[in-house]
Amino acid sequence: MTAFIDGLLNVSPLVAYIAVFCLVFAEDALFVGFVIPGETAAVLGGVVASRGEVQLLPMMGLVVTAAIVGDSAGYEVGKHLGQRIINSRPLARHQERLENAQDFLRRKGGSAVFLGRFTAFFRAVMPALAGTSRMPYGRFLAFNAAGGLTWGAGFVLLGFLAGNSYEAVAQAAGRDIAVVIAVLAVSGLVAWHFRSRRRRQRRGAASRPER
Repeated sequence: MTAFIDGLLNVSPLVAYIAVFCLVFAEDALFVGFVIPGETAAVLGGVVASRGEVQLLPMMGLVVTAAIVGDSAGYEVGKHLGQRIINSRPLARHQERLENAQDFLRRKGGSAVFLGRFTAFFRAVMPALAGTSRMPYGRFLAFNAAGGLTWGAGFVLLGFLAGNSYEAVAQAAGRDIAVVIAVLAVSGLVAWHFRSRRRRQRRGAASRPER
């Protein structure tokens, strides 16, 4: 991992953009993301921006786009090949975790797509599982975009603020920091849910005829 970090931090700006995009995309699209360091790549994209070698906002936009497009590709993989991949030999040792992810998706629906973005294994498999379960793509895309925006912008900004402390940040990225970002994201989601519910209740009350 150290060699990977050093390599990514010492390439040309164009190669840095391409490498970060491809790693984040592949983590979500190929159903093998738990062995691809997409999260670390997002953090390091922010570190490269902090050094002035690339621009922060384009890097942030690139990571968010890669996350959303990668998830959409993963959804299509799941829709067309999902069950065969789930039952394949390479994933045999991950069956228990896959079953947990499927149960989480059944219980939480679209929220599982959003929240799964903040856990490495779920981030890798949730898009394909959503496709396998035939979740409507419009619903999937809405939660996918919200998760990709929160996760992508958050981790790139994290790397940007960390600067030369990238090693400690990269090691922690999949643990404590992800929990903090997830808690903030969930808090926003819950607040949005209650505001929407109150608006629906007010509209319902206003539409009732007076007696």
